[in-house]
Amino acid sequence: MSLVSLDQHGQLWALNTRDSTYVIGVEVDHLTGDALVLQKYWGAFLPPQAAREAAAMSAGPGSPSGAGRHVTSFSRPAEIEELLPVDGGLRWGLPALQVAVDQVRSLELRFVSASVVCEDEADQLDITLEDGTFPIDVVLHARVCADSNAIARWVTVRHRAGSDAAVELSRLDSGSWFIPDAEDYRYRAACGAWAEESQLQQGRLPVGELTFTSRQGITGHHANPWIMIDAGDAGEEHGEVWSVALAWSGSWRMTTTRRPEGGTAVAAGFGHEGLRWTLPAGAELVTPPILGLYSARGFGGTSRSWHDHIRRHILPTGDEVRPVLYNSWEATSFAVTEPEQLSLARCAATLGVELFVVDDGWFGRRDDEHSSLGDWWPHRERFPDGLGSLFDGVRALGMKAGLWVEPEGVSPDSDLYRAHPDWTLHLENRRRDRKRHQLVLNFARTDVRDWALEWLDRLVTDLRLDYLKWDMNRPFTQAGWPDQRQGHDRVWIEHTRHVYQVMAHLRARHPGLRIESCAGGGGRLDLGILHHIDQAWPSDNTDPIDRQTTQHGISQLYPANVMSAWVTESPNGNVGRSTPLRYRFHVAMAGVLGIGVDLAGWSAAELDEARALVEQYKTVRRTIQHGQQYRLGGRPGAERSALQYLLDDQVVVLVYNPHGNAKSGPRWLRLTGLDPDAVYEVAVGGDTDGVPGRLAADSRWQGSTLMAVGIRPTAWEPIGADHRSDLIVLRIRR
Repeated sequence: MSLVSLDQHGQLWALNTRDSTYVIGVEVDHLTGDALVLQKYWGAFLPPQAAREAAAMSAGPGSPSGAGRHVTSFSRPAEIEELLPVDGGLRWGLPALQVAVDQVRSLELRFVSASVVCEDEADQLDITLEDGTFPIDVVLHARVCADSNAIARWVTVRHRAGSDAAVELSRLDSGSWFIPDAEDYRYRAACGAWAEESQLQQGRLPVGELTFTSRQGITGHHANPWIMIDAGDAGEEHGEVWSVALAWSGSWRMTTTRRPEGGTAVAAGFGHEGLRWTLPAGAELVTPPILGLYSARGFGGTSRSWHDHIRRHILPTGDEVRPVLYNSWEATSFAVTEPEQLSLARCAATLGVELFVVDDGWFGRRDDEHSSLGDWWPHRERFPDGLGSLFDGVRALGMKAGLWVEPEGVSPDSDLYRAHPDWTLHLENRRRDRKRHQLVLNFARTDVRDWALEWLDRLVTDLRLDYLKWDMNRPFTQAGWPDQRQGHDRVWIEHTRHVYQVMAHLRARHPGLRIESCAGGGGRLDLGILHHIDQAWPSDNTDPIDRQTTQHGISQLYPANVMSAWVTESPNGNVGRSTPLRYRFHVAMAGVLGIGVDLAGWSAAELDEARALVEQYKTVRRTIQHGQQYRLGGRPGAERSALQYLLDDQVVVLVYNPHGNAKSGPRWLRLTGLDPDAVYEVAVGGDTDGVPGRLAADSRWQGSTLMAVGIRPTAWEPIGADHRSDLIVLRIRR
């Protein structure tokens, strides 16, 4: 059992993951009478008696010591340890919950009950609190899986039926996570912008509040809703790391608070500042999950635990091997025609491609980005007889069929907008600003949601589609819903929930359908959307050097099997950099391999090389997509670096060196995570010349030797061409 009661009163519990323990306790502040739900411990696994002792060592908030921190008449530092600090009482820190009842913005909660539900896959704890005066109930939920290291928490706020009070929420976080005391703190997060998403940012955590947020209605390109915190002493494979991630794909906010008296906490939730959510009598508002994960194995161990949890418990098809795809956008842009698409498909099939995806330009009068979003029927001039024969031709070549859609966007120059201008996000007496010549449909409306589900379902059914690339190229502006009047801010929540619903219903109706998330690149990648999709587009920048840094940031939390990675043209269309085809493939092999070039422009030699590299990828992709990942070497894209993957008896190593003149730096690449007593033999290696330490085809090595000394990849030699790379595969000799 993963959830253990630690006292006779039912007010102290231990939630045990595979490698950690999280202790929650309910205490009553003897000064105020408030019931406080406190984090008593979060760290390495403890048996029940040790967990009780750890909880007993944490002084209660009503004690004179104030949990052992300096207390004055101007501070109450113990609030940092609350799972849901509310706006009210003796609190001056960041509230995770702000509720106004008849304009009184203060909650005074008391303990009502706690219940435990044990299921096959997970155990759940529900702690119910109520306000002593106002008709407000607050339920704190926690869920733990025995085969994972992640713990999920969320909150339900209810306005009791029969009340005539006016209840308004201005902040409702999914919870706050206390990070155990340390002399200092360091944070790691992913930041960036369009075409440079998921750039890893790391630094000393300042005293005060540090906030990452998106106000765009989508997850956003400039930040991702997760954070990792350590004491400044953790490395890639050693040290304690505490991490928190929010499962939400709309606007969000994550704030880390470091108090001057000591103590740090991370709170996160949907929405952003300035929003107001009315809660009618009898209604409730449930937050998205916020997940916490502890690891004693450094940042690499933290990442591998997240990867494992996502594949097991979040992705709908986490155990599948993703196909090699071809996407036609880079070849044709909007000029989509059946003869040209079939010509590309025939060439793609000869390379070993398994999924052919037709991108933008197939519908309405879509000759450029100025029109037709919302008119989801085949382009009448280019496809007078529809798309059926095109996809029949794709399937006849042995490939699955995929199609690009943007269900949330609408062009003012479209039949849909002319018929339903009220379906867009808008405010009364305000202009409707355009971005990319389009507006955003209000998916919070049930008629818009039902319309989208109807045409998507018909499209998938009629064309027998295997794959949808669901794009979203437009952040929210004028995000109002005039019909809802005082409740129009709920659009920021219900839009995202209805996107989830459409995806979920589509998958239920079409179990074989797979969905890719895209939002102008990597603008919608998070633990929320991953419940409904299979993979995500990380960035519109496909330059392999830039992609290495983006993929490095993504790998901190997300596994390789969610990351679409394309081989595109050289020079690259985004940055103009030229790179060898081999390097481009080896970078893309670190995720779900795709190809997005005009294949008619490739020479016979390039096609032959691509064919061989696709075949190589197929021999290692299960290990890459489902194996344990280790990040080795220096900064990806800037220095010698490598990625190692382990699954069963296979070891896959992708080695990169962006610089030809690199005399300094390591010559040897130490592997990790191997069986020290096993003998490994080379299955695939790079160019070799018999120099001892390099990998010849008949090389055999003890696991301990490969970890203590390492291998000497050809790509890491000090002098050579720029952009060298290797794919090295070893297996245990039986």
